[in-house]
Amino acid sequence: MALDLDRVREIAERVAASSGLEVVEVEFRGSGNARMLRVFLDKLGLDKSGAAGGDPLAGVTHGDCADFSREFGTILDVEDAMPGSYTLEVSSPGLDRKLTKAAEFARFVGSRMKVTTRNPVNNNRYFEGRLESFREGRLMLDLSVASKKSRKKMGAAALDEGQKIGIEFANVEKANLVPEI
Repeated sequence: MALDLDRVREIAERVAASSGLEVVEVEFRGSGNARMLRVFLDKLGLDKSGAAGGDPLAGVTHGDCADFSREFGTILDVEDAMPGSYTLEVSSPGLDRKLTKAAEFARFVGSRMKVTTRNPVNNNRYFEGRLESFREGRLMLDLSVASKKSRKKMGAAALDEGQKIGIEFANVEKANLVPEI
């Protein structure tokens, strides 16, 4: 029986949804006895009543990961969705999480992030700033909060544009949150 990663992801999403979690990413690596299935979870931004509007930055806990792992692993085994032996690793996406979906950008408005574009914007492909808004498929970054190291990478051209820059979502190659502690 071959591995059906879409089926595994569907099971993961079903289990996560029952606990108020969302699946950020599912990846399968290795072969033979060194196969690893990784699931990255995040907590939905819900308030105490279960309605949207809670803390959008609320993180997944160790207990959330343990509970998910137990339930998900059992279902995978019962449904025989993972043939052979494997190691299951469940974790949060981390403070510097990768952003890939439009909904993630909308959720993290107000957060600092690093963005690499596919095509240059103002002769640059690398930006760091605070996401001021995400509307109609366009990110608006405030570059004035960038670190000194990032300012050097971005160059004067990016910073001369009034400290803000608009980037089309379709042009985003890579984006990560920048932890603020």
